[in-house]
Amino acid sequence: MRTPVPEPPEPAGRRAGPQTEGGETISTAETPQPGATSRVLIAPVTVTPTKALGLSHLKGLLWVDAMYRATRLLNRADYLYDDTSFHVTRQTAGFWEYLDRTCADIDTDRCTETEVGGLYAAYQRQPEHPSDEALQPYVRAVEESGWVHPVSRRVLRLWRAHRDRLGLVDPEITGPRVPRFGFEETVEHLAARGFCLDTRPDGGPVYLDATALGLPLRGIASPAGHPNYLACTLRGLLPLLPAYDELVLVHDRELTEDHVLLQKVCSALGTVTHRVAVDRVPLDGVVRSSRHGVDPAHTVAHLVDDLHGTAPEDAVRLGVRLYFIAGLGKGAGQSFRTDLLRASVDRARRILERADPEVAESPEAFLRRHTGGRDWVDPYRLTSALLSRHRPVPARALVPDVYG
Repeated sequence: MRTPVPEPPEPAGRRAGPQTEGGETISTAETPQPGATSRVLIAPVTVTPTKALGLSHLKGLLWVDAMYRATRLLNRADYLYDDTSFHVTRQTAGFWEYLDRTCADIDTDRCTETEVGGLYAAYQRQPEHPSDEALQPYVRAVEESGWVHPVSRRVLRLWRAHRDRLGLVDPEITGPRVPRFGFEETVEHLAARGFCLDTRPDGGPVYLDATALGLPLRGIASPAGHPNYLACTLRGLLPLLPAYDELVLVHDRELTEDHVLLQKVCSALGTVTHRVAVDRVPLDGVVRSSRHGVDPAHTVAHLVDDLHGTAPEDAVRLGVRLYFIAGLGKGAGQSFRTDLLRASVDRARRILERADPEVAESPEAFLRRHTGGRDWVDPYRLTSALLSRHRPVPARALVPDVYG
């Protein structure tokens, strides 16, 4: 029996919740320090709810969380994390169609992340993926009502529990959303500014055209108008750009080419744009893609359970951040090691047990030293500085606001 894809209701306006002037729901910044004038939008790659959260996902989430929390203490910062925009891609909607066609007996109330990830890996191994026509009922439901397949709803609930246990900011990942820009609006917006080549009238695809900036054409939709991941990213960003002074794109290194393109286009549209590439976490020297499945021993669920009770909760939360941000760094030079993670938790416990030195600078001054002259805080520089043995650090004053 197929999961019923609902007939979308008549659109009743864009999604509710905290909004910018552009109407996009994002995590809303707390009141910044007096004198803050810059508006910063932090936009990481969104993880599709088709698999278990792995250690590479966790690394990216922790980097963004620390960047957002620290930056909002200095400037007006928002955190854009929009699942719904990406549910129309073949990666997600195609998986849902595959589930309904081949896995009708799955228990959507009890399935585990690992089980879902195994099914997703099986979907990726299929020699042919669903046609645009087969995806249309799912796309319509997502676009007009924010519908999410029950399996992905289950995954998102599990992810939210992991985030809560680790003290991560909640970007409302379980809430339905309808993107402010439709795909055709995105095409029109880009075309009006010279950044789109639409060859659909001649039976071709839609391209993001930044050739004037020295970059090659990049396809963003099929001849039938089905958008890919890059098109969905643009849908989320374009209506928001006028409200921000700086945009920070956070992505894994495998997506560098697309994010160089995004950086060039967004900068040309008037928003100063930065990129932060964060490598995936190697396991025994090998970087694996989650599309091939995530080893249950290397999931966030297993990590959280394994650390439970080994130290006070605040020490576990800080220790995980010390390891994944400062210990592993941006690159992929070090494989994951449980012993070093536990050592970081122990180090965090000692940091939290001692009082801040009286000679330490103010938290605001400390944060500003780790911006590199930009309007956002570098998580690696900031977190590494907490471990300094030679300079007084206001760690106890910063940890609750920046590290959960």
